[in-house]
Amino acid sequence: MTDPTMALQFVYSNQNFVTDVHRTTGNSPGMASPPTSFDTTIQAGWTERLKRGLFRYHLGDLQTRILPGPHGYVAQLNIQRGIERRKPQEILSIQQEFNAKQFNFNKINPDEIIFEMLKDAVGGSTSHENGKQLHQSGRMVVLVNVSPLEFGHYLFVPDPTRCFPQVLTRFAIQVGIESVLLSSDPGFRVGFNSLGAFASVNHLHLHGYYLDHELKLESMPVKPLLPKKGFYRLMDFPTGFLFYTESDGVEEVARAICQVTDFLVDGNIAHNLFLTRGCPPCDRVPREKDRNSRKGVRIAVWPRISCFGAKEESAFNVALCELAGHLPFKNKKDYECIAEKDVVDIIQRYLLPDGDFLRLEQQLTCHLKDL
Repeated sequence: MTDPTMALQFVYSNQNFVTDVHRTTGNSPGMASPPTSFDTTIQAGWTERLKRGLFRYHLGDLQTRILPGPHGYVAQLNIQRGIERRKPQEILSIQQEFNAKQFNFNKINPDEIIFEMLKDAVGGSTSHENGKQLHQSGRMVVLVNVSPLEFGHYLFVPDPTRCFPQVLTRFAIQVGIESVLLSSDPGFRVGFNSLGAFASVNHLHLHGYYLDHELKLESMPVKPLLPKKGFYRLMDFPTGFLFYTESDGVEEVARAICQVTDFLVDGNIAHNLFLTRGCPPCDRVPREKDRNSRKGVRIAVWPRISCFGAKEESAFNVALCELAGHLPFKNKKDYECIAEKDVVDIIQRYLLPDGDFLRLEQQLTCHLKDL
């Protein structure tokens, strides 16, 4: 990887978080304000690298359809990703150590790097220079995913040269949440696949991308578990946990999420996370006005059945975006013929049995309460 001092630096502070995002009705994202510096910089970097031919395939407008039914699944046809993407690594354990001999993000083409995110903890306006001393807890390198799922598909890689395995850290979670808050587009999403939950590379990374369709997760009713910690249970399929934070509670919620994911890793439980703008937590479907509010971030955590061995590329993989309701298909027949019931049946096979989930819910609630 190139010398990090040579990379473009995107400097931000809490003052750059966007707090007044709203979604319009329907499946248009309906940006409530102009694109932020984060949006314009990251999108321009992605588009420029697409034009330069750095991707494994050209991503045009994807065929998209909303599956009939209450879940509102967003199905997309992306044949090239199934054909052209790098062969996923064989994963044998949730706590598998980093292996420098395998592909990792220190081996990429340096031109794939868009910028390095640095947080100015003191405050100040967004900058792309390194002209002042910054107080940050780590480096987050942002690069293009050369096998994109959707427009603006990025990878967030914390301190790449430190060679972290694919186990979440508090820093990674916090910057993931902050990235969503830096965007004024309610369609910007961030996600994470643990080992055993269809992570392709055992080198710590999160995904980020834009999806201009509303997902049910953004307003799904929840049951409070520990509201003071921002901790809830999703009341609809697929069964999982939900955290919620607005711009003033990011560090505390990131800490609580990391306590949950550490607990899952220690228990050898695979998991997926999905971060998106969403309305404040409520135990019923909110009213129209409240339902369209996107001032905060919803973070879904799905514990699930582990899948080890190399990914089966012909299969319908259930990972972060599928659990959130976004379904990328690799072949036209499945894309055109699948029904909502088929999707639910496939996803259900990867979820924890009800009894196991309820025991885990009790354990996590007690664990967070004691910390």
